[in-house]
Amino acid sequence: MTKLRLAIVGAGPAGIYAADILLKAERAFDVSIDLFEQLPAPYGLVRYGVAPDHPRIKGIITALRDVLDRGDIRLFGNVRFGVDITLDDLKKHYNAVIFSTGAIRDANLDIPGIDAEGSFGAADFVSWFDGHPDVPRTWPLDAESVAVIGNGNVALDIARMLAKHAVDLLPTEIPQNVYEGLAASQVTDVHVFGRRGPAQVKFTPLELRELGELRDVDMVVYDEDFDYDDATRAAIASNKQIMVIDRVLQSWRKRPGVNNAGGEASRRLHLHFWAKPVEVKKDADGRVAALVYERTRPDGQGGVVGTGELREVPVQQLYRAVGYFGSPLPGVPFDERHGVIPNHEGQALQSDSNEIVPGIYATGWIKRGPVGLIGHTKSDAMETVRHVINDQGSWWQPEDPSEEAIPALLAERGVRWTDLDGWHRLDEHEVALGAPHERARIKVVPRDEMVKVSRGE
Repeated sequence: MTKLRLAIVGAGPAGIYAADILLKAERAFDVSIDLFEQLPAPYGLVRYGVAPDHPRIKGIITALRDVLDRGDIRLFGNVRFGVDITLDDLKKHYNAVIFSTGAIRDANLDIPGIDAEGSFGAADFVSWFDGHPDVPRTWPLDAESVAVIGNGNVALDIARMLAKHAVDLLPTEIPQNVYEGLAASQVTDVHVFGRRGPAQVKFTPLELRELGELRDVDMVVYDEDFDYDDATRAAIASNKQIMVIDRVLQSWRKRPGVNNAGGEASRRLHLHFWAKPVEVKKDADGRVAALVYERTRPDGQGGVVGTGELREVPVQQLYRAVGYFGSPLPGVPFDERHGVIPNHEGQALQSDSNEIVPGIYATGWIKRGPVGLIGHTKSDAMETVRHVINDQGSWWQPEDPSEEAIPALLAERGVRWTDLDGWHRLDEHEVALGAPHERARIKVVPRDEMVKVSRGE
């Protein structure tokens, strides 16, 4: 019987789902899977891209843990593709590789002044508050008024983390340095800008509702944003999710002092709709001073057009949450325009000829771009795995497919890799750190410390 030796690069939900689906799939050959992850811990964006006060979403980790703990997938953490192990190495030791490296860079927002000091991408801030080991330990939170550009769940995560009082995050797995940074924050007003109307937002009702439950934070919405056209009213009447979002927003309009932000809370979270950012103004030192936006209006087709009316909101810091973008991988075709591996249903394609590249596959955001929720990743992986199984005739023919080859190779190169037992050690260590403080866990942030704990050193 033929045996498939498969490498998967990226141990987030996309990579783990792909491994699980392949192992459970009907096939005429045995399978052996090695999962490579550049961080010392698995789970990707579920650990490093979801706000710490989202335990329900974090519950996905339980399902991923169950897959890894079956013991039929090997994990090699703290291994960087293109540095510690290359595409040529994979061809020498495997029949195929699936890349599930996600999208961790911020998409660009091309407006004047976006390069001002104090203007940030959402991904960097998320990495900081999630304790990613490869970002600085501190974050400047010296602004009183902050702009967040975007109307998706990431924008709301950013806004909520900025507006929420740090003490209310203590029951979560927030790292200690992040708690201390947020506790010293000067923020009083967070302004969220979306170029479309309230019925065209990309966030979910759950995310929105959570904003209104923040302690000592007033929600500020503006009556002028709720002058709906016929298309918007029809969308609200026909779509349950939009109906719930509208109901939440309408309830906030009834709160005292909403339009003039005259509530009694010490912090305010403003939602600005029909607001297309056009410029970031700088002060004399090159720092963010204000956001200029153009009022938009519905075009009757579900889109928007500009009205020509410009408005300015003084802010001292700005976050763009307008989407994530994939990163190129050494030796692997890459579509610079869309930030993905060019592919047909997960089969990698040559960038110039669109011909299938044997042995190379993609799944998750590096395959389809940063769209869809984590649940979409399963169907995505099924499509890719089906091709891996059916492409048996074009698999690579490795010269050394032995399972001992990879640990020997990494050891020879001095790579201090972490394995599944190591992740269990780190997991238990973080939970133990949190226990005396009645916290879910306290994340270990420095990479060296994560590796030492994982390796029992």
